[in-house]
Amino acid sequence: MSRLFRRKDEEPRRSLWQRVKDIVRTDMSVLFKGVDAGSLEALETLLIESDFGVPTALALVAEVERRHRRGEVKTEAEFRAALADGVEAALRKGNADPALLCAPSAPTVLLVVGVNGAGKTTFIGKLAARLRAQGQTVLVGAADTFRAGAIDQLRVWAERAGAEFVGGAAGADPASVAFDAVEAGVTRQVDTVIVDTAGRLHTSDDLMTELRKVHRVIGKRLAGAPHEVLLVLDGTIGQNALAQARTFSAAVPVTGLVVTKLDGTAKGGIVVAVHEALNVPVKFVGVGEQVGDLEPFDAAVYARELVEA
Repeated sequence: MSRLFRRKDEEPRRSLWQRVKDIVRTDMSVLFKGVDAGSLEALETLLIESDFGVPTALALVAEVERRHRRGEVKTEAEFRAALADGVEAALRKGNADPALLCAPSAPTVLLVVGVNGAGKTTFIGKLAARLRAQGQTVLVGAADTFRAGAIDQLRVWAERAGAEFVGGAAGADPASVAFDAVEAGVTRQVDTVIVDTAGRLHTSDDLMTELRKVHRVIGKRLAGAPHEVLLVLDGTIGQNALAQARTFSAAVPVTGLVVTKLDGTAKGGIVVAVHEALNVPVKFVGVGEQVGDLEPFDAAVYARELVEA
């Protein structure tokens, strides 16, 4: 797996590990000579500020302290390992299987939701390409009918991926387009149907009502569908992602998370916080703009790269 945290051309922001070292300034040996209450409190504050959330931050600090008392944290490498193991354990709690759910018989229907700017359309294009490379037939449905540009953008991604495409005119009823996409998927016997939705503000009740309608109409056309509801979150926005996740999950049964724009900043802790808040697995992470820049989520890799970035 390639590095999950990509650096941009601009000057990189300070990583989580760089900020951890600031707890004891530049002398990490101070920490290893004795993890005192002040150091632990500083670490706890840092983790909370890094969007891990209070419960996870407390658990991570407790793990570091436990290992130190047992004599297992004497070097920088051992400190990193203790922190990474704690992050990995948090990501493996509860519902944590990153594999995409599949219908008993084709097609499998995936509904993709999220706010504007999170990277939904790009994710759908990358996922379609990934599934095509695995030998699947894929159909993409453009149920984001509020913006003509969104329909055109998704059509281009579908063509690039070698996927079939169903779209409506700008302003068409989104639920109707979603129904047509599933209908076409059933009729054409494709393996997977991916339905896009409008990038809505999570604070808009009207748009959330429409999202519920899209979900309901898909289920009417194909019993058990959608088989996955994937919420796309911008990994750089911190606690706003948690607010979005809670609102979307209250509107439709979110079954998986997709985190985009990971860049090694301190915001990486939000992945853990959202997983724990919703008890749903992270399925994919987006690490760039190219068609191949989509990684299946691996908790161990994520935890270690978060600490080492």
